[in-house]
Amino acid sequence: MKLWGGRFQKAENRVMEEFNSSFPFDQRLYRQDITGSMAHARMLGRQGIISDAEAQAIIEGLRTILEDIEEGRLALSGDHEDIHTFVEAELTARIGEAGKKLHTGRSRNDQVALDMRLYARSAADELIAGLDGLIDALQKTGRDQDTIMPGYTHMQRAQAVTFHYYLQAYVSMFRRDRARLENSRELLNESPLGCAALAGTTHNIDRRQTAEELCFRKPVDNFLDGVSDRDYLVELLSDMSLIMVHLSRLSEELILWSSQEFGFVSLSDEYSTGSSIMPQKKNPDACELIRGKAGRVFGHLSGLLTTLKGLPLAYNKDMQEDKEAFFDAYDQVVSCLQVMTGVIDTLQVNQEKMRLSVKQGFLNATEVADYLVGKQVPFRDAHGIVGRIVLACEERGSAIEDLTLEELRAFDGHFDQDIYDYIDYRNILQKGNKREML
Repeated sequence: MKLWGGRFQKAENRVMEEFNSSFPFDQRLYRQDITGSMAHARMLGRQGIISDAEAQAIIEGLRTILEDIEEGRLALSGDHEDIHTFVEAELTARIGEAGKKLHTGRSRNDQVALDMRLYARSAADELIAGLDGLIDALQKTGRDQDTIMPGYTHMQRAQAVTFHYYLQAYVSMFRRDRARLENSRELLNESPLGCAALAGTTHNIDRRQTAEELCFRKPVDNFLDGVSDRDYLVELLSDMSLIMVHLSRLSEELILWSSQEFGFVSLSDEYSTGSSIMPQKKNPDACELIRGKAGRVFGHLSGLLTTLKGLPLAYNKDMQEDKEAFFDAYDQVVSCLQVMTGVIDTLQVNQEKMRLSVKQGFLNATEVADYLVGKQVPFRDAHGIVGRIVLACEERGSAIEDLTLEELRAFDGHFDQDIYDYIDYRNILQKGNKREML
């Protein structure tokens, strides 16, 4: 079935037919297509454009199609150009001539724009739910553990933090991701239904009615923009790309931390794999795959931007390329969020290994300098004094807190017995604005 065959004398070339078809991938829009069509038919009936009986027949036919698809009685298969053709052909087969009136006052241009907005809105909600699950897991992990670990700059041990506080940095990232998705959802929540091909229709349709029924804030302001706008998909792909940036960074840290060189954490067997030749191996493949899939999502964003950048108004068939990119990116991000939530939920923390890394890293050196500043030593001088202390400790293989008071006073006479309490790691985290790190 073609929705446009009347003007043509020759049949479409078979290769072109396959090349043109979007049904293999846009069939996932069946629910959105049917939902939008039901709202459109209901409006046509209320406006007297089709009879009430025809509207009811169309709505009931669409309802049974949706039910049959979801219960497995109707397969999404066949030689169809797109999901819209599939639904309309099935509807007409079921209810007869009334099915042919469904497309009154509507174009596939506004139909596909509507379907994609409905799908994108649902996708944003699903991504937000996935982020909420991961944020909850991150907030729970290490909350009740008295675990101090090194914080790093330049991948060098820098200052002590708690493991729970470290994970809260990712909570902050994912909360920003959530806020971006909420904003994107708000911006996209306008209905393009009624724009028709590009300049509306002469039928007395009610765009506000269909927008309200489909839970949109309002109809779009401009018909040309309504059928050609794909900004919301670019924005959601950008949001998803940032989610993948943050997931990839977290994955990288977990990969490092789970190595023998660090030994800070151990990934559950549920989220690890082994080697086909080396029986001792336990590989962090869950995290490596997340890290790898980040580039795949970035590629979809870049690809869609490139597709859209030179398009004139209004609709162009190039826009069909938005779907596979968006669908795949969405699938990957949802999967990555689920897997990372599982990784965090089942993570084992080696508190002793973290504690030893803190002790061996001179992570209280800054606090030693702060102590001297409190004794009226200029900070620049204090910095140099502590640098010399660290050099001496490295030569002896000791920590700063292991030096005797006599040894410390050999570097500067301002040291007193209270230095040991001052540079105790737990006390450091209790001081001033660092309390929130506990």
